[in-house]
Amino acid sequence: MIVTLQGRVLEHLGNSIALEIGGVGLQVFLPTPFLQKVHIGDHLFLHTHLVVREDALTLYGFESAEQRDLFVLLLGVEGIGPRLALAVLSTLEVETARRAVFQQQVDIFSRVPGIGRKTAQKIVLHLQDRLPAMEGLEAFPTISDVDTQVLDALTALGYSLVEAQRALQSIPKDAPQEVEERLRLALQYFT
Repeated sequence: MIVTLQGRVLEHLGNSIALEIGGVGLQVFLPTPFLQKVHIGDHLFLHTHLVVREDALTLYGFESAEQRDLFVLLLGVEGIGPRLALAVLSTLEVETARRAVFQQQVDIFSRVPGIGRKTAQKIVLHLQDRLPAMEGLEAFPTISDVDTQVLDALTALGYSLVEAQRALQSIPKDAPQEVEERLRLALQYFT
């Protein structure tokens, strides 16, 4: 199994890159946020997972071992293949996914393109006993209805779920609980 790769980016190939290693160019699929940060000529160290199929060998690369481990766990969920697992990691940060599993927030996973409510429920059930709990995770309350509306509004405005979650986290703890005010404060994150 190929667990890490180190090399120079030769080119972007849509949702993947060509990574030169010892004179050989390997196609490696990356989560979208990471792919957008990578430039031709960059030297990368990737944590990887090789998916072996009857007709193809496909490499998936990640910034951290935690991302790769979550990817592998997602592959164990019925109905989740490499593309959907990569979509989860393109939409959610590892910490957000862990929190959603720990707090049984199925709606977080159902916001990932290509994942419906039933598949999201399967993800939460499958990962509950397999994901290591984060230190201090209990200190994070379940997202409120008001913040869910703010999150929906931000994603409707075109921000990614990751960006919307970061903006939501930037809202001061003593901020009012009105949707409009919290949305205004969240939008300040982007300025």
